Amino acid sequence: MRRQVFKTLKILFISNIFCISAFAGSAIEQVVERTQEDKGSFNVGSLKGHSFGLGLGQTFLQGDFSKNGQNGITIDAYYEYNASYSFDLVVNGHYSSHEMGEKNTTILGVAAGIKGKILNYDSFTPFFIGGLGFYNPSVTRLIDGNIVESDSKVTFGTHFGAGADLELNSNYTVGILAHFHNPFDIDQELAPEIEGFYYKMLFTLAYKF
Repeated sequence: MRRQVFKTLKILFISNIFCISAFAGSAIEQVVERTQEDKGSFNVGSLKGHSFGLGLGQTFLQGDFSKNGQNGITIDAYYEYNASYSFDLVVNGHYSSHEMGEKNTTILGVAAGIKGKILNYDSFTPFFIGGLGFYNPSVTRLIDGNIVESDSKVTFGTHFGAGADLELNSNYTVGILAHFHNPFDIDQELAPEIEGFYYKMLFTLAYKF
């Protein structure tokens, strides 16, 4: 009697194993088919893209830069490589000259960094950027009663910022950006070092292709 019960339980156990295996196999097959369909409809290359843009706004000088030049309206150039939904590569180039009587501050910079998208809400995307760059600022300043132009030297520096983009269509995007640049201090041979930073408040327009 006991042997018959064990035999019956064994048959039921094996039957359940086969049923579970068949169900699992069917479920796995459906998942694989769906994944293949998703891969067919999803093209990673569609995320890729290049865009060029301009930023127009005010540059605010600080430190030695503000002592020898006035804030002014400037234009920046931007290049972006859209690598994913979350991050882009950004390269910024800018040049401006700011006069204050006989004194002058000239700013030249090329900076690269990462643009991190905080969220994508329909066509609206807030973001932050940050990275490193090369800067060549110079000042013409008053030293011991004489107007002296500083030595031209390239220095390293950091930059960061935050803003928001509004996508008008598949090609054009407008936005706002606050961009902070901090070149490292520049030593001078026969004059005090140059110490300063600047930030920009910009309206941006970009074309993606």
